[in-house]
Amino acid sequence: MGMTMTQKILAKHAGLDQVEAGQLIEARLDMVLGNDITAPVAITEFRKAGLTEIFHRDKIAIVLDHSVPCKDIKSAQLCAQARDFAREYHITHFYDVGQMGVEHALLPEKGLVAPGEAIIGADSHTCTYGALGAFSTGVGSTDMAAGMATGLAWFKVPPALKVTLKGRLRPFVSGKDVMLHLIGLIGVDGALYKSLEFTGEGVSALSMDDRFTISNMAIEAGGKNGIFPVDGVTRAYLDGRVDRPWESFEADPDAVYEREVVIDLNELKSTVALPHLPSNTRTVDQVAGTPIQQVIIGSCTNGRLEDMRQAAEVLKGRKVAPGVRCIVFPATQQIMLDAMRLGYVETFIQAGCAVSTPTCGPCLGGHMGVLSDGERAISTTNRNFVGRMGPVSSEIILASPSVAAASAVTGVVTDPATL
Repeated sequence: MGMTMTQKILAKHAGLDQVEAGQLIEARLDMVLGNDITAPVAITEFRKAGLTEIFHRDKIAIVLDHSVPCKDIKSAQLCAQARDFAREYHITHFYDVGQMGVEHALLPEKGLVAPGEAIIGADSHTCTYGALGAFSTGVGSTDMAAGMATGLAWFKVPPALKVTLKGRLRPFVSGKDVMLHLIGLIGVDGALYKSLEFTGEGVSALSMDDRFTISNMAIEAGGKNGIFPVDGVTRAYLDGRVDRPWESFEADPDAVYEREVVIDLNELKSTVALPHLPSNTRTVDQVAGTPIQQVIIGSCTNGRLEDMRQAAEVLKGRKVAPGVRCIVFPATQQIMLDAMRLGYVETFIQAGCAVSTPTCGPCLGGHMGVLSDGERAISTTNRNFVGRMGPVSSEIILASPSVAAASAVTGVVTDPATL
């Protein structure tokens, strides 16, 4: 029986020739990730278990990105706990204020994840690295603690859904629209504990940033992971970033999939997800004119340089509408520098946006963009659950950077193609 990309990676890391869906395996890990919210919990469990050694100082990453610069005493204490642990165990990849970025943009940028690798992270959007042809998935903090100590993790090998992409994206349509469209088709549990495997000639037309966005939101369909094949676009991204050997995997021709979904990129329109589920999707023209009070452009989903470019192209020469707050969060310090060099930051500020240091804060309603009662935001983040960014009476509409920027200009949900 043939294997999928994910199954081949898991088989290699389990030291097996073959695995099949539903099989329990113990796999060797290439990277274990935590942030300022989840790593302190893992550290506490690590110490409670009496553990005194980590498996590899170069294969653990701790990124302080959720509530930093620290917003209150509790967040400061959590960050201090993470700093102390990183110092004690000489963890190579520890990123603090001034060096950090949003973790799922930072690790690929730094070359810490590569094709064919197995990565766990105590954050649900760790599935982002599947864009590089890796198996990566979110775990609990206890699993992170065990992974830091042993370099191993147990998995149930997931079955797979095949997503075949055809054609090319039209102007103002991006990877965010692809993934919102897919989630709208299959639902938030449509890939529950399954691997979403993207294939087809349309893959080659997607940029690396498009792929990161799509893999990032695999969890919003319930997926265990989302993975792309390695091609020339992937190799160009890896060149100069990853200096260690890596191996890519292709699905066998007779690999077993539970279902195939075909998406024609030529036909896709700009898409949004209305409150309060990522699956509550509409094309922008169906909901144009819906008032908003806040716009968020950034996050682990859409805070990369291409996202900044798309937003800046819409905002260039325009102003944010009166009564609207537009906050832009480049996802890493390098993206901030590149956005400055290319003039995007100047464009944002001249348009009336607030431009922030990298942070996850507004995405989870932590800081730097919390909503008030009854307010509605349009956001390039990944979740629009009840109370996600503020009180339960607030609302979030998920959108691409182009749609978010166009909506900032008009004060209502807007198709950028109509500006």
